[in-house]
Formats: sequence, C-alpha cells, structure tokens
Amino acid sequence: MNFNFDVIVVGAGHAGCEAACAAANLGSKTLLITMDMNKIAQMSCNPAVGGIAKGQIVREIDAMGGYMGIVTDETAIQFRMLNRSKGPAMWSPRSQSDRMKFSQRWREILENTPNLSMWQDTVQQLIVENGAVTGVQTRMNVVFTAKSVVLTTGTFMGGLLHIGRTQIPGGRISEPASYGITEQLRELGFRADRMKTGTPVRIDGRSIHFEDAVEQQGEDDFHKFSYLDFTPRPLKQRSCWTIYTNEEVHDILRKGLPDSPLYNGQIKSIGPRYCPSIETKIVTFADKTEHQLFLEPEGETTQEYYLNGFSSSLPIDIQIAAMQKVPALRDVQIYRPGYAIEYDFFDPTQLNHTLETKLLKGLFFAGQINGTTGYEEAAGQGLVAGINAHLKCHGDDSFVLGRDEAYIGVLIDDLVTKGVDEPYRMFTSRAEYRILLRQDDADMRLTERSYRLGLANEERYRLLCEKRDRVARLIEFSRDYSIKAAYINSGLEALGTTPLKQGVKLVDLIMRPQLDMAKLADLVPALRREIDAIPNRREEIVEAAEINIKYEGYIDRERMIADKIRRLENIQIKDRFDYSTIQAISTEARQKLARINPETIAQASRIPGISPSDINILLLLMGR
Repeated sequence: MNFNFDVIVVGAGHAGCEAACAAANLGSKTLLITMDMNKIAQMSCNPAVGGIAKGQIVREIDAMGGYMGIVTDETAIQFRMLNRSKGPAMWSPRSQSDRMKFSQRWREILENTPNLSMWQDTVQQLIVENGAVTGVQTRMNVVFTAKSVVLTTGTFMGGLLHIGRTQIPGGRISEPASYGITEQLRELGFRADRMKTGTPVRIDGRSIHFEDAVEQQGEDDFHKFSYLDFTPRPLKQRSCWTIYTNEEVHDILRKGLPDSPLYNGQIKSIGPRYCPSIETKIVTFADKTEHQLFLEPEGETTQEYYLNGFSSSLPIDIQIAAMQKVPALRDVQIYRPGYAIEYDFFDPTQLNHTLETKLLKGLFFAGQINGTTGYEEAAGQGLVAGINAHLKCHGDDSFVLGRDEAYIGVLIDDLVTKGVDEPYRMFTSRAEYRILLRQDDADMRLTERSYRLGLANEERYRLLCEKRDRVARLIEFSRDYSIKAAYINSGLEALGTTPLKQGVKLVDLIMRPQLDMAKLADLVPALRREIDAIPNRREEIVEAAEINIKYEGYIDRERMIADKIRRLENIQIKDRFDYSTIQAISTEARQKLARINPETIAQASRIPGISPSDINILLLLMGR
C-alpha cells in the first residue's frame, strides 16, 4: 500500500474526476479520495450536461483531453443543440444523461487510468508545513503525503439541508456533511462564507399524465460533445415533456412561504440568481400567472423524472399539494422532495489563475468551493487545477487559459479577479470574444496546446491535424472554384435565392444566408466530390469550413480586438507596487488592488471599482 503521492484530489465529483485524471495522465502519481466510491461523478441536481455556454465548456474539456464529453456522449438519452436560430457563436450542445450509467462510466475510467489510485474516506485536515500543504489526514486517521492537494468538496463542507423547517446536516440527501477543513483554513487566514443551492422533487413517471404534457423530442444528427471519432448516443433516446404552473399552484405556494427557509430567516446565505426556486419565482415575478416546467427522465429505463424549474425548500406537504394542481401531476407520486442546501465556500480572489491558493503553496481549489454552480463549471476548473497541481509537483511552468482562448479562461479570470456575490454560472454574455470561443472549434483552439503539454494524446492530435487540413482544403476549393450563372441559376431560383447576373466564385454563394454547402453540393458536382472525399467526420468538417467562410470578417475583427487587449495582458504588475502609498488612485482602488494583487494591467482593469483613470496612473508609474 502506497501512502505517498505527487497529487491528492479530495472529492470525486465532476471537478475531482477531471482533476485526478488530468494529473495522472500527465504522469503524476495521483490519489483520489472520496466519501463513497459508489457515488462517483454524481449528478446531484438535473441529469443533464451542457446548455448555454456550459456546452462550450464541455467541448473545451474534451478538446484538451478531459472526459466529461466522452462520458456524456456515451450515456446520453437525449441531445439538442440550443440556440440554432442564432449565429454559431451562440450554439450550445446539451444532453440528458442516464444518471446511473454516467456515474458507472466515470468509475470505469478512473479505475483504469494509469498512475491513479482511489481511497474511500473523509478528509478532516490538511497537513501544513512551512506555508505549504504536504498531505491530508482522514477520518480513519490515515495520513497521505503529497506535493500538491486539490480540494473539490462540492456542497459537503458544512453542508446543511433544508426541507421546510426541517434541517438535516448533509452534503447531499442521505449523505453526511464534512467538517474540519473550513475551520482549519479560517485559522490560517482564509476568507470563507456560505452559499445556498437547491434541487427539485423527483417524480414516479407512472403517476404522470403525459397526455396533459407537451412532448419535446431530441435531435439525432452528427453533433456531439467529443471531438473523437465515434458514434454517440448508443442508449435508447427518450423525450422530455413541458408543463406549466398556474394560479392555483401559486396560491398554495404562497400559503407555504411562512414555512419557507428562504423567507422565514432560516437560510441566510447567498442563493443562485439564474436557477431560482419556485418560491423565489412567485415572489420575484408576482405578475406572472404561469411558469414553465420540464419533466426530464433520469435514465434509459428508469421511471424517475426530474421536475426542472421546481427547485424548492418548502415543506413536503406544500410541494405535493402545489404539484397536484398541475393537470399532468394531479395524481403525482414522488420518490423524494425538493430541498435546499447551504455549504461553505471560499472567496476565489484568494486564488491565482492556476487555481492555487495565494496563502498556501501546493493547495488548489476547484468547483463549488470557489463559489460556482454547475457540473460543467466545476469540471473545467478541475481540469485546470489538475494540470497545475501536476506542474507544481515537477517545477514546470504553470498553465493558464486566456479570456480569448476558452470559456474556461473567462470563468477562472472572473472568479479570481471579480470574486463572487452569488453562485457563479457561465453565460455567453460573460465572454467578450464569443465569436472566437464557438463550440465548433474548441479543438482548433486548445488541442494542440494540450498535446504540447502532454495531456491530449496522439489520436486527438492526429484527428485535429486531419480536420484542420480538410477544412483548409474545402475553404481553398470554395475560393478558387468559379461558377457560371447559366450553369446554376435554375437551382438557385428553386432554393429561393437571387439568380446570378455574372459568374462568381463558389465562396460568394456560400456566404449567402439562404445557402449552405449541403444545398450547393446538390448543384455543384465538383463540390460534392470534394465533400465525399472526406473519409470521416464529414458533416463536422463541412460545418467548420462553412462557419469560417460565412463569419470570416467577424472572426478577423474580434481576433484583432483580442490581440490589442492581449498587449495589456503582457504588462506584469504583480508585487510591483505598494498600492497603499499611491494616493493618486481612489481609496477603493488601493484596497482592491492590494487584496487581489493582479498579475497584469489587463486583469487590474477588470476588477470592479477600478476606473480607467486608475489604470492610466499605474501605466504612468511604469513609464508607459
């Protein structure tokens, strides 16, 4: 039995699994410690991965050699590409997953990853020597040593569940909370606080009147999360269903508000703005007569359904009575009620961009411990923390993603620069360079960099090179191939687009909003031959080429803006100033700059409360 490791990861949720695999695959001797080995990568809330901006994060994880995308594709029971009515910068993949199979597949991956060991136990204390973490001590009083420790504790630290006035200590329903680490870190000078999240009721599908619900089927085209070449979604595909609340539902919920932990003073911590409870909805949006709810299956064969949109901490009898006023749920039978949970988190401005803490060397935070919400946000952080934990062990340069490289870069920069005042959730609107951070090209952005690091394997790199070459050939062909008006006008008119007055290049037709390569291939045999010559991932490659052609001008403009900003990212200011002595900047600026100690001028400019004039003063002091 080995008790000495390079990297220890605490917690086997979505952050912990990605962190452990990243460190191990890079070559570090890694230990993953979890309270229950039967609850690996548990989907504590809805059984779904992806969504607006979140889907882009999953594609980035996959592009770098992470596993969330692969597991999702293999266990999906419904897939949809959201935002198709908008431009490709906004397209976001989302999958319903089989909850049990998702966890099972993750465990298979972990158990078969070289350099990775597992231990079932609870970590109660970090071992700290000379301002650095050197290991952990568990509830079984076992000591493991390591050069780096990654904490991915989710909602378990100080976890407290609320169902009406009933309070139950726990990290999830029927799972114990964890104590000791928060108290220890507070004593060492860390700032901690409490956050709140919640989850809806789980329903027995046999009690649902589906005839009173609207069916929402999935899609079955070539899109998936992983860039690897395999056929996704081998499981039986299932429908989701939409239903609505009504005034009768709202009346019952209002009567229950005096017993709601959110409104009777029982919960004092910060809740999520963008995933509010049903009781928050009826209070905040009191003028609305209905709210949309989604019935989502929890697996390929299970009868369990997740009632998305009905997160609640109200008493059980209120939850049931309210649901019974929804026609489709009039005979509802539930497996368990919704509940709220409070838990400890740490102010993420105490982290570097590597996700290593500023106060303790070798200690990394990832996931909800940093004030985020969502499996995808957690997994993205876990991947970066795992990489940097490995690099820290071996004295290598750190790995940081820029805001123009990845949504994961935006996420981490927001956390360490701005901090959080509510559970952080990723949206496309948080990224300045959305056109550069599309879901279709995460491999183009990140795979080669990850390959040079040693994480993305040879297969991924080969697929990237093949795709890059095929996309370039298609674009070049489209720019060089001439089209005569007489040859194609009848086809253009049949497709409802303006006929040509003179010959043009094929690329000029692809640029038209009404046309795409698939339609034009039916009219241009040479294009059809070029497409048919692509040996695999044909639809993916054609789509990538088409997006690059149609949006070339926008992409180039955004890249130019990003390059200008990047120049400020290269001006290092960390530990360069004693901000308390710079009287020319505001008091707020002095305090925030001293607390966060930004790495660069660009990061300083993104700190809330730092004005352009404050930045100009810093630039002047640097002689610029």
